[in-house]
Amino acid sequence: MSETADDPGPLPVWARDDAFPPAPEGWGWVDHKGKRQNCASREELLEAIRKDGDARLLLAWMPGHPRMMLPEEVAGAEEAVLESRRRLAAGDLLEAHDRLRWFGILTGGLALWMLYQGWALAPRQADAGERLLFAMRALLHSMSVGVALLMFLIFAFIPWYQAVKRTREFGRWTPRDIAAAVPALRFDTWLELQKAPATRLLLLIIGAVGIAQMMPGNSIAAAGMVKPAYHGGEWWRLFTAPLLHGNLVHFLMNAAALLYLGKRMEVFARWPHVPLVFLFAACIGGEASARFLAAPSVGASGGLMGWLGFLLVFEWLHRRLVPRAATRRLLAGALLTALIGVVGFRFIDNAAHAGGLLAGMLYAVIVFPKSSSPQRPVSTVTDRIAGGLAFAAVAAAAWFAIVRVTGG
Repeated sequence: MSETADDPGPLPVWARDDAFPPAPEGWGWVDHKGKRQNCASREELLEAIRKDGDARLLLAWMPGHPRMMLPEEVAGAEEAVLESRRRLAAGDLLEAHDRLRWFGILTGGLALWMLYQGWALAPRQADAGERLLFAMRALLHSMSVGVALLMFLIFAFIPWYQAVKRTREFGRWTPRDIAAAVPALRFDTWLELQKAPATRLLLLIIGAVGIAQMMPGNSIAAAGMVKPAYHGGEWWRLFTAPLLHGNLVHFLMNAAALLYLGKRMEVFARWPHVPLVFLFAACIGGEASARFLAAPSVGASGGLMGWLGFLLVFEWLHRRLVPRAATRRLLAGALLTALIGVVGFRFIDNAAHAGGLLAGMLYAVIVFPKSSSPQRPVSTVTDRIAGGLAFAAVAAAAWFAIVRVTGG
């Protein structure tokens, strides 16, 4: 792996003066869709920043600066930024409270219903204590309650906790805190503006398999990781199972993780390693699942966990390339995934997750030497050939999975 820098300069690409697009004349700002809004004066720009309660304002520009900049970098905009961020955090917290309440009511109601069902199904000769114990066992073994609890954790409790944390953080912020947050904000904003065609191609391939799964039939039995079939010689399931998903929610959650982690990998480690790490980690995760779990399994999460493990090690080996705050968020994501795995252990393939994570970490250690350079590694011809072959293997697996699922 070559460590030759493709970008000259002593700073990582997101921290340099030319990280953002050239600025037009006058004052103005850009939203997340790339639409530009002109302002007549500096005061009008500050007012736009102050009223930005839904984080539409991505970049700003002003006379005397050749490049666009973050709202946090506009001179004298500190109070406007604080007001905007506090308003945004307050709105998020209110929405999170509502979601927490409704998910709590639904989850609690389902738990009470399952307790009642368990009580009603208990042996008639049992006393009250035995009937209650029977009902509790029915509740603990209920798949519906387990799924509801997992959904409560992912879509209600965690967003609520994050909203509370942001509200408290912004409540204590000063202009000095804004300046300290600029490196991580520049990193996130610059990353959002980058293109990631390899990542989107992989999502397109997985999406094509997902469309095929909408056809009548048992797609998991046809091409998923069915352990007896795999142990019986159907080795190809190791490649097709990561491209299938159990349901739409499963697919959408993995798609969101794929777009973020894949772009981060593609931008910093270069595109050949996107399919290479995914394929390697998915196969190792699938093998771990086959060895430790008897239930059938599907999903790209083994490969995605490989990306996560890769990024954790890669960014540790290239400490000047990514701000520490951004890497800490990756670590928090890994810990959060572990927590979700503990809560949903009955229907989450933790073996595949762990196997994929370790595979991605191992790949980063072997392929990328430690570097003190702030510049991104450059892919070699060998990297590009290997990456192309990996993409071909994924596409072939997708075609075979579609044929199996549709009965073609």
